[in-house]
Amino acid sequence: MNGPILVINPNSNPAVTRGLDAAMTPFRINGFPPIECLTVLEGPYGIESQADSDAAVAPLINLIRARTDASAVIIACYSDPGIDAAREATKIPVFGMQESGFLTAMARGDRIGVVAISEGSILRHRKYLRRIGVLDRMVAERSLNMSVAHTASGKDTFERLEAVSNTLVQQDSADVIVLGCAGLSVYRSRLETILDCPVVDPTQSAVAMALGAVLA
Repeated sequence: MNGPILVINPNSNPAVTRGLDAAMTPFRINGFPPIECLTVLEGPYGIESQADSDAAVAPLINLIRARTDASAVIIACYSDPGIDAAREATKIPVFGMQESGFLTAMARGDRIGVVAISEGSILRHRKYLRRIGVLDRMVAERSLNMSVAHTASGKDTFERLEAVSNTLVQQDSADVIVLGCAGLSVYRSRLETILDCPVVDPTQSAVAMALGAVLA
């Protein structure tokens, strides 16, 4: 397959999509499939509840169906909204960032800590991890208590992210950190340097898996 890999932001906040696009830079290699970062303009501005996640599914599926040229799809929201419907709607590989990121974290460490944007997101994330049978590998999930929009453009986002991640490492004994929101992608490298332990950006994990599937 020579078509593009689509990284789809199911919310309608373009700042999140810009951050995703910047995080894709290491994967844009001559001879590899191009990577396009797209925004679902009809989606909620931020996916912060189950209702938001559910509302994002229909326009997301419509976009996937419209892009018959794609070689793979990434759902760039940590709840993986609509992943079953997306896999039903297309024959190309579909990767969810939560599933991909957590599987990557399991390959990098034993005790996984997750940074969520809000307390309201944690139950939704736990239910999904239980569904795929890996919940026991998570030692804790702690929240930034921010909105999606704030994580993507707030001036104090990194300071809060560093503080919560340090708690996961020092108090919860996590040996790998997963960034549980697409808006946090731009901070991965800086945070990993400070923490001196693996930090997983789930969108990058999903793209790495998609490239493996497409190139193979």
